[in-house]
Amino acid sequence: MKPVRKAVRTFLFQGDKVMAIRYKNGNQKGYLDIPGGKIEDGETSEEAAVREFREETGITISDIKSVGRLVVEYPDRVFDFELFVANSYQGEAGSFLENDSMWYLISDAICCKKIFPSVKLLDFLPLSNISLKFLCNVEHEVLSVSNL
Repeated sequence: MKPVRKAVRTFLFQGDKVMAIRYKNGNQKGYLDIPGGKIEDGETSEEAAVREFREETGITISDIKSVGRLVVEYPDRVFDFELFVANSYQGEAGSFLENDSMWYLISDAICCKKIFPSVKLLDFLPLSNISLKFLCNVEHEVLSVSNL
């Protein structure tokens, strides 16, 4: 049985743009992703969404709404993401040790060659009642999409 990691991803939109991060190091270098991360022990998914977004972008989000769930299955592991959309924020995108954060045109983000699967959710706008499973290869390419 593959290990399952519970995590969050939070989308923040500004017109036709989305806040995203680009990794600077290691095997993730150059990949675009939606801010988020692991839910820590004793933390709600909402608390994790706010904390991870601030850690990865420098932006404090509020008025967040759960919009569904995405399961991403790789050959050796599974990620189970609760998805959120933030409707309000304070602060500016920043640069950090592990990643840069910035506003991307949604159309540009979708077309990037090096993206993590959560970015593919931009193909499903508007985000509401998402209940999907992505089967991916080790290069993070989505091989198939199915309903949960």
